[in-house]
Amino acid sequence: MKSVKKQIGVSRRGFLAAGAGFGLFNLVPASVLGANAPSNTVTMGIIGAGGQGMGNMRSFMGLPDVRFLAACDVSRTKRERAKKQIDEKYGTKDCAMYLDFRELCTRTDIDAVLLATPDHWHAPIGVFAANCGKDIFGEKPFTHDLREGRALVRAVERNGRVWQTGSWQRSSGEMRRAVELVKNGRIGKVVRVEVGLPGTNGTRLKNRIGVPGAKVPDGLDWNFWVGPAPERPYEGVCDWDWRWVSDWGGGQLMDWIGHHGDIAQWGLGTDLTGPVSFEGWGDNYGRGIFDTPQRYRVECEYANGVKMTVAGGVKEIRGGTKWIGENGDWVWVNRGRYEASSPAIYNSRLEPGEIRLKSPGHWRQFIDCVKNRATTITPAEVAHRSASIGHLCRVAIDTGRKIKWDPANERIVGDACAEKLLQRPIRAPWKLV
Repeated sequence: MKSVKKQIGVSRRGFLAAGAGFGLFNLVPASVLGANAPSNTVTMGIIGAGGQGMGNMRSFMGLPDVRFLAACDVSRTKRERAKKQIDEKYGTKDCAMYLDFRELCTRTDIDAVLLATPDHWHAPIGVFAANCGKDIFGEKPFTHDLREGRALVRAVERNGRVWQTGSWQRSSGEMRRAVELVKNGRIGKVVRVEVGLPGTNGTRLKNRIGVPGAKVPDGLDWNFWVGPAPERPYEGVCDWDWRWVSDWGGGQLMDWIGHHGDIAQWGLGTDLTGPVSFEGWGDNYGRGIFDTPQRYRVECEYANGVKMTVAGGVKEIRGGTKWIGENGDWVWVNRGRYEASSPAIYNSRLEPGEIRLKSPGHWRQFIDCVKNRATTITPAEVAHRSASIGHLCRVAIDTGRKIKWDPANERIVGDACAEKLLQRPIRAPWKLV
């Protein structure tokens, strides 16, 4: 996109010595990207080079008009791995490496960032990147708590940034087909939705309860990894299994609500709102440092009376998303296939003038929107509303009470104690501005 060669030199020590938070910079966007020719290259940097981040990076590198210039991770091993793949792709040794994401975000020659860190870092890094004028492809769940989500939406909108969430199911053909059937009335008025999510991966967790006094892996900056979360010692849990620890993740509930819950909202046409009540239960791990629900079921209700069940690890709710109409007709979808209550519904053709959903591909669409400044298929507000369902399910599980929610004002009604669970404390010096 730009041909700027100069890199802003900002050392990690300089940031921290200044008591760096978020908002130290309020940079003017580096270029008016919409004015550029479609053939121009979008320059990117990766922040968080774990499995999901690297997979996304490879998808982007498969596009002819994308070029990665930098890789950032608090693990030396991971950032070196990312650099190796980037340099091999372009046949150079030019990829820069950073431990501190702020150094990458303040580069003026990078248009967009790929954000794929553990959940507790999504909002702080996202806000900073948006303030630096970067467009963002960010992994789901949108943020680690609900109040962070609203702060990140504001930052994206305030800075006029393009955001695409890694809720790639919206770009998948079977998902779009199922949603088209629902939106075009093939099952009549929807009265119920079932959102079936995974429970615990018990095989992985059977003997993983944390190891007090474990040695921090060579090259990992553990304090930076913990970042805005509560300070705690390294106990052998970092890659992948961090998601079962509520300080850093939200278990399978938050891992998947941005997929099947997001698709449910899409079909219902409730992308900009959410249910008004939540009531249910969840079984916690209760072993070592793992404390997120492994089995859960929460009954939700929308203002128009539509009921939705969000469940994981329970046999009676099938994995995927199922919309049920007032006459008993239904459409169900999961990755790779969709089903319907009758062949007539399944094979139904869309007529002229009916809703048709299209996507050139999740990663392709993000790059197109970076260039033309259009709204992506999974923008910030939509991602926040999908994730909010999971956040409020957790509040209902943790309190054991029915939660009444005002989606317009994003407030819990009549329960001050539950309201406090919508935001976690952020460890200094990190903050959201």
